[in-house]
Amino acid sequence: MSPEGVHYWLANVPQDQWSKECPDFLTDISERDRQIVGTLDKDFCRLTWPEVKQAVAQNQLDRFVRVPSDLRKYLEYNAKLKKQYGSINGFILGKRLKWTDLKPQDAAPFSDSAAGDIKILYNDWPYGIDERIVHLVVWTKFDLNDDGQTDELSPQMRDRIDNYVSRTFRQKVPAEDVIWFKNWKSLKSIQSVEHFHVMLYNPSPEFVDQITQGDVPLSKLVVSQENVIE
Repeated sequence: MSPEGVHYWLANVPQDQWSKECPDFLTDISERDRQIVGTLDKDFCRLTWPEVKQAVAQNQLDRFVRVPSDLRKYLEYNAKLKKQYGSINGFILGKRLKWTDLKPQDAAPFSDSAAGDIKILYNDWPYGIDERIVHLVVWTKFDLNDDGQTDELSPQMRDRIDNYVSRTFRQKVPAEDVIWFKNWKSLKSIQSVEHFHVMLYNPSPEFVDQITQGDVPLSKLVVSQENVIE
């Protein structure tokens, strides 16, 4: 919780940097985000691996939240992205994925010939989970078919994703240390590019480096919030 009488936007900010007014990037946020930003990092509890697995198994994806100070940085950085690129989607597509379009190859999803339609990167701003857990995002040019009413993946697509996860991750990481999920539409920060999440518990750094082709999450690259990573 924030110290009594202290505005939520001042939590986790050194007192000599306190501002009288709320920063623009924190004014129009959800009540949920406001409560998280206003929580002191020392009072935040990261989810353990068993808790992460339970959240996925029970479809309680709203349990995944960022460490308060990380959420603040995430919201500030996203505000700068929108200003510079017009949208977060534009930045992700052009700068992170380096794709010029989202037209998939004429191939079955997740087939060997569709490799160019898939890219595995770090989650740039990971959730508040055990720091031994590596959080990756699998981006695809093809649709991950789901039911518009229930937000659930079709059984066929769920099987295809699970088979892909087995081939790509479970051959290198013990099956019990691999989980995947697709966020509900209401929780997705990137709506226009299809993706799902993979979490690995304490994997080999060499394997992660290989599977992401040496990717580094933006949260580690952004030393100063003054500029957007080009």
